[in-house]
Amino acid sequence: MEVKKKKRLVAVLWIILFLIIWESLYRIGLYPKQSFPSLIDVINGLSKDLASGKLLYQLLFSIEVIVKSLLIGVLLTMLLTLLWRSGIVFESLVEMLISVAHPLPGIALLPVVILWFGVGEKSIIFIIVHSVLWPMLVNLMSGIKAVNKTHYEVGKNYGLSKMEMFFHILLPSSFPYFISGIRIGFSRAWRALISAEMIFGSISAFGGIGWYIFEKRIFMDTSGMYGGILIVMIIGAFMDDVVLTNLERHMKERWGYLDEGNY
Repeated sequence: MEVKKKKRLVAVLWIILFLIIWESLYRIGLYPKQSFPSLIDVINGLSKDLASGKLLYQLLFSIEVIVKSLLIGVLLTMLLTLLWRSGIVFESLVEMLISVAHPLPGIALLPVVILWFGVGEKSIIFIIVHSVLWPMLVNLMSGIKAVNKTHYEVGKNYGLSKMEMFFHILLPSSFPYFISGIRIGFSRAWRALISAEMIFGSISAFGGIGWYIFEKRIFMDTSGMYGGILIVMIIGAFMDDVVLTNLERHMKERWGYLDEGNY
């Protein structure tokens, strides 16, 4: 059996063990039922909210916001990378922006964002873009720095311009790095989205999944609250472990990187 399959099997076993422990703690009554519901209650609550359509709408709203934010983040990453490569003056500017903005949590900008955009979808998108932009930019820049010099020489021999060199040589060659940046960026974006939705509340007809969790806590529906947290964990794990990890592995294989990683 492959190592990858073994890891997945072990992960499934750990999840099953965790669920057994959870249900056992509920059965022995170690914690109050109001704060520690049964797994059956959590699943029933989720099923009820999914059947009503409200939870599905909230999930779709959150996914729409995060897709918009990631697309904006990717576009800004490309533009800043082109600016970084345009000359020493702008190279210094981009590196200064990274050193200042990258360590800054998006939530720390909340008071400024509210002043600029008010309380709404634009504010959430701004916070998410800030969270995803810098890791994607750092990874893409690292990938460009690691491009084999032979690739540069081939581009020069074909008489490629700086723009053509970027899109035909540098960007494709550094894609494994860029996908790794997107993977990190998505994790940060997902956390920022949930946090922002909890803070801003319902900014649409029903709000997002973050508001769903916060609303359940307000009305002491702990089963629904845990169910919302479970949904967030499942979506995050699916995107990271299934979609982005496989995409990253595919890009590494295509461009000659080993799975063990040589960078």
